[in-house]
Amino acid sequence: MEFNDKQIEILQVAEQLFAEEGFDGTSVREIAKIANINVAMISYYFGSKEKLLEAIVMHRIGSMGLKLENLIQENIPPIEKINKIIEYYIYQVNRNRHIHQILHNEISNKKRHINTETFTELKKNNFKLFESIVKQGQKLGHFQPNINVALLSPIIIGSLLYFHMNKKLYEDLFDLKTEEDFENYIKNELTQHIQKTIKALLIYEDK
Repeated sequence: MEFNDKQIEILQVAEQLFAEEGFDGTSVREIAKIANINVAMISYYFGSKEKLLEAIVMHRIGSMGLKLENLIQENIPPIEKINKIIEYYIYQVNRNRHIHQILHNEISNKKRHINTETFTELKKNNFKLFESIVKQGQKLGHFQPNINVALLSPIIIGSLLYFHMNKKLYEDLFDLKTEEDFENYIKNELTQHIQKTIKALLIYEDK
């Protein structure tokens, strides 16, 4: 799904407000005010606040697909492409974790109807793109033949979310005194750890 510049601006404003004030705590009128548009424009573009939340997630998933498509064409070794994918996954999920949490809560609580079918189709497309990069490595003999690509993303995302869920523990273990320290650790050490883990799964044969 493609969004025009104005739609993207609205999505960015809504995303920030949802993250800061929660889904229920954010009004369409407040989104319109900060985006400097008429309330009717949000209704015209998206239909409802629930559809606006869906559009935010679709925009983010679509951005990942575009990144994967571009990576497929890059003339770099497959393992470097995988490392770039991991960096981008970590960046996007870390940046948008509040939105994913809100979406998860809305779906779990069943307070509103959230259409997840479109998300699933977009994720399937991203999976196929990810898989094609792995197949490039297999064709070149860089990666082992038996790889369950569908289980790679949960390792990447799950590691990040677990790190956040146990933030206080890791702040103490690694002497992370500020929020900047915590974010830098994710960007550097945690990302590198995940890259090494995925590399081991891709390259080293089972004994």
